[in-house]
Amino acid sequence: MARQKNAQRKHFVAPFDPKTPDTVPADEAFLRLAKYIETIDDDTDEETDDTGYYDGDGSPEETVTSVSGAYTASGSYDPDDPAQALIASKKYEVGDNRRVWHRVVESNGKKTFTQVANLSGIKAGSGDATGYEEFEVKMKWIKKPIETGTTK
Repeated sequence: MARQKNAQRKHFVAPFDPKTPDTVPADEAFLRLAKYIETIDDDTDEETDDTGYYDGDGSPEETVTSVSGAYTASGSYDPDDPAQALIASKKYEVGDNRRVWHRVVESNGKKTFTQVANLSGIKAGSGDATGYEEFEVKMKWIKKPIETGTTK
């Protein structure tokens, strides 16, 4: 198995329409989140439950009870980049207006994961006076992503 560079994994965002919440936008609507992005961390949250049973030795067994997939992207802010501009436009929104479609294409290009995501921690222009404007966002899927073959 070959190792893949992180830059080979692709992240895209597209507008979310609350009036048609289950309609995935056309591929052309997805904007690549890449320009000036230095880091994209997997910030998936997992909840677990530890329970011991009488049919065992009394040691607790860990069971994953929920998974919320999330990624945090950070780098330099470019207000002219369409993907960053879409995210920045959500900074002061709440509820469904803070959502976008988020698509991840694996680094080997074999699988694509797509789902509606909540945006939080949006930074679109901040930082030290001597540095470039910072950009950051956490994109957290609202439910399990749809897994398909590569579409983009």
